[in-house]
Amino acid sequence: MDARFNLFENEVAARFTKRFANAGLVIHQSSLPRSIQELVSLRASQINGCGWCIDLHTKEAAAAGESAVRLHLVAAWRESTVFTEAERAALALTEEGSRLADAHQGVSDETWEQVRKHYDDDQVAALVCLVALINAANRLAVIVHQKGGSYEAGTFAAAAG
Repeated sequence: MDARFNLFENEVAARFTKRFANAGLVIHQSSLPRSIQELVSLRASQINGCGWCIDLHTKEAAAAGESAVRLHLVAAWRESTVFTEAERAALALTEEGSRLADAHQGVSDETWEQVRKHYDDDQVAALVCLVALINAANRLAVIVHQKGGSYEAGTFAAAAG
């Protein structure tokens, strides 16, 4: 199935996606580690079935030095030994923040406590904003059937500038 609509060729959508990408730069430039940013973005994209974002964040993570083993295990992070407690807290927040309809309370107090244990205020702010932003990005791409497979690492950051 081909993409329904090219968000990068329409003037309104292109202006929006450029501003959207610029909002992402705030998170990218925060003290939240880049590896956490990519793992969170990848996990939310997996949950939401966004092939384009899975492609993008897998390639960006690999380009930033993330190992293939860890990338392959993100979807099964609870059943693996390769993630730190801090990464597990971020991935739990990502899952609970992405699957809001699955729990009446959204993010559990237990997960929130783990996040607060491992991240300072600026990192928590970046993490919360990132979960919201990647979920919005997933929805944009899924709605228009944007396909994964052709992304080249560094492309999105260059377009945001």
